[in-house]
Amino acid sequence: MSKNIEGKVVVITGASSGLGEATAWHLSAQGATIVLGARRAERIQALADELNNAGGKTHALQTDVTDAEQVKRLVDAAVQTYGRIDVMLNNAGLMPHSPLERLKIDDWNRTIDVNLKGVLYGIAAALPYMKEQHAGHIINVSSVAGHKVRPGSAVYAATKAAVLMISEGLRQEVKPYHIRTTVISPGALDTELPNSITEPDIAEGVRKLYEAGAIPADSFARAVAFAMSQPDDVDINEILFRPTNQEL
Repeated sequence: MSKNIEGKVVVITGASSGLGEATAWHLSAQGATIVLGARRAERIQALADELNNAGGKTHALQTDVTDAEQVKRLVDAAVQTYGRIDVMLNNAGLMPHSPLERLKIDDWNRTIDVNLKGVLYGIAAALPYMKEQHAGHIINVSSVAGHKVRPGSAVYAATKAAVLMISEGLRQEVKPYHIRTTVISPGALDTELPNSITEPDIAEGVRKLYEAGAIPADSFARAVAFAMSQPDDVDINEILFRPTNQEL
């Protein structure tokens, strides 16, 4: 158990698989109370049952992060059930890469709705409670793509770069309320994220990249725990990490 994680109420979006699921397991094992949100209701309920059976304290609620009211309902449920919210992990994301010339406008809109608006809705839901508590921690998920764009990833990279800017702006604004902020930018991790690519040729290229060197999702969970576990007067604002063999 960690004295800086144990007992904290952590809300995680995109919790049905990948980074969200790995983080839920990791933090629950350290004594955190976990509130899971994702579109796949059966999956997050099964995960909640598994965590509770393992001795954790977990609540699950179906949540689509593209709907601000659903994200608010998730955070409200955390506070109503457990009395507070200590950490908001805005993790839900997708990555439908394609060259701009293919004009995949529906993919562009989905990427913006989930990766960018979903983060803003998470902030909007959690921030009023954290201001009232005069404490809290908002953790947003960017990507190495938010630092460096490559062909085929322009829209995805733009949303992840925007998450970096939103996180820095938020950091400066919440200082009077003693709220901490962290943005984490992972490289290739072994998750379902490449499955959101709708173009078969692009998906194949990304699949080969991930097969060559993607690292386990629990590497992200450890980064979250590192940021959370610092003393209250230490604010880890940005973490950028990759597989050791990832060039980009």
